[in-house]
Amino acid sequence: MANLSHPSEFILLGFSPLGELQILLYGPFLVLYLLAFIGNTVVIITIFVDTHLHTPMYFFLGNFSLLEILVTMTAVPRMLSDLLASHKVISFTGCMVQFYFYFSLGSTSFLILSDMALDRFVAICHPLHYGTLMSGAVCAQLAGAAWATPFLAMVPTVFSRVHLNYCHGNVINHFFCDNAPLLQLSCSDTRLLGSWDFVMALAFVLSSFLVTLVSYGYIVSTVLRLPSASGRQKAFSMCGSHLTLVFIGYSSTIFLYVRPGKAHSAEVNKTVALVTSVLTPFLNPFILTLRNETFKAVLRGQMQRLKGLLQVL
Repeated sequence: MANLSHPSEFILLGFSPLGELQILLYGPFLVLYLLAFIGNTVVIITIFVDTHLHTPMYFFLGNFSLLEILVTMTAVPRMLSDLLASHKVISFTGCMVQFYFYFSLGSTSFLILSDMALDRFVAICHPLHYGTLMSGAVCAQLAGAAWATPFLAMVPTVFSRVHLNYCHGNVINHFFCDNAPLLQLSCSDTRLLGSWDFVMALAFVLSSFLVTLVSYGYIVSTVLRLPSASGRQKAFSMCGSHLTLVFIGYSSTIFLYVRPGKAHSAEVNKTVALVTSVLTPFLNPFILTLRNETFKAVLRGQMQRLKGLLQVL
């Protein structure tokens, strides 16, 4: 590079330290990616076509499944192609675009998770006012804000990365343009950027996590006061799949982007990032179906109707 202060491209190191063995990762990662795409697509289509699922809870679940598809599309196809490539390069512009969409979509998914927690809170703690408090207009506004706010807030973040001086080389020790590896290549003063990143983490990850915790604190308190054991079981069953998504999503993200010090090795960070970008999107459709009796019943009905239609044809 003639001018490494603003390189025309970056080299994504990815899994190159594995040498020839990295090719063996292609098959499993491709299968997980395709299953994640198919599974989340099935969830979206099932919610869209069945009127029994046209409720706020499933509206937010459909948004979350769409986000899982889009998040994986920002990083995984590129990672798969790099596993088979000898020269793993991405243009500077492509890197910034990937950075923008990955973190915007990821932040949106956490806000949608908090919207889901609010929905369960209203349904269980204020059931008589549920139709008013969680009307179609309110749900659309909550989802719209969850989508728009991160995409607007990430604009100055991306512009700050564009104007950094990258004088420590152009090799990113990751399989996508992650934040920490990019900052390690810069010789600019990034202390202000670190403070801004922390504010962003507070705004989208920790704040939504706090909303979720408070909502479930009230939910648990309300459910434990129910006189019927079957009522308590039904209420907890309604929240089981969402709580599982919350645990998986927040634990890995807080480890990567909110934990103090960020002293773990690049290989550990790449492994955890694989969980958020490959494994979690693959697991989510199964979590939604296996722990949700209503969704399973609707899905079985749709499959039976599809089978009958195919037999007629």
